[in-house]
Amino acid sequence: MTIQRVFVAGAGLMGHGIGQVLAATGRRVALYEPELDRAIAGRERIAGNLERAVTKGRLEAPQRDALLERITVTDAVADAADADLIVEAVFEDMAVKTALWAELDRIAPPPSIFASNTSSISIDGLAACLSSARRAQFIGMHFFSPVPVMPLVEVIRGSATDDPTEAAVRALSAEMGKQVIVSADRPGFIVNRILMPLLAEAMRGLEEGLGTAEDIDIGARVGLNHPMGPLELADFIGLDVCLGIMRVLHEGLGQEHVRPPRLLEELVAAGHLGQKTGRGFYRYPRSREG
Repeated sequence: MTIQRVFVAGAGLMGHGIGQVLAATGRRVALYEPELDRAIAGRERIAGNLERAVTKGRLEAPQRDALLERITVTDAVADAADADLIVEAVFEDMAVKTALWAELDRIAPPPSIFASNTSSISIDGLAACLSSARRAQFIGMHFFSPVPVMPLVEVIRGSATDDPTEAAVRALSAEMGKQVIVSADRPGFIVNRILMPLLAEAMRGLEEGLGTAEDIDIGARVGLNHPMGPLELADFIGLDVCLGIMRVLHEGLGQEHVRPPRLLEELVAAGHLGQKTGRGFYRYPRSREG
């Protein structure tokens, strides 16, 4: 399968990074948001990333300009009509994702590959909204934040996903300099199945007065040699995102160790979602010491 034109649905934290790494391979990328200002903001974030790379000597100015020229912005979902690949990176909500995919199914050409950046939702569950002929070309393609830096892509096959679709996504990931792991279509897939219980236990420890947030995070950084403590990492991911994934895990596995902690529920209900809102387990900006 030849992939030259890519439609990225969602220009937020994940979507703009996905658009950047795809454009870096020489492909043309349409960055879509239903509100054009949000798509423009996503492209501006890409421009900022590239400007920093030029300043640090990692990228030449002509390369920056050429990469940006390959990225267009749109608020018209109809622009997916000529896409070889559509990557969906919208909010981690089954109803939101399936409504978008059902619309794209009516617009995109039959050969298009459909890839969801979902971090936890069943690929078969998402594919159920598609025409039966399309499901063989539907796959999970889970990137990690920040996308231009993190070198992993988690590929998730649904029960209908065919071999050419997986092969095309693997080859594209390699072009982007990403290492691929393949997960079965199970709640949380591989990475979040491992990560979220760790974050949940750190949150429960904080609830129970086991230690301060700083001590819990230092324990993980120094004692376990983790690059970031679990509470700091949860703030970085977004507490609403963590809550959504934990709910999927708990619903799918029915195990107590993946139940969302009360403290996490309370913070999200109060609108304290981590770094993006300036407050989560910590207040931001913050010093390295906490």
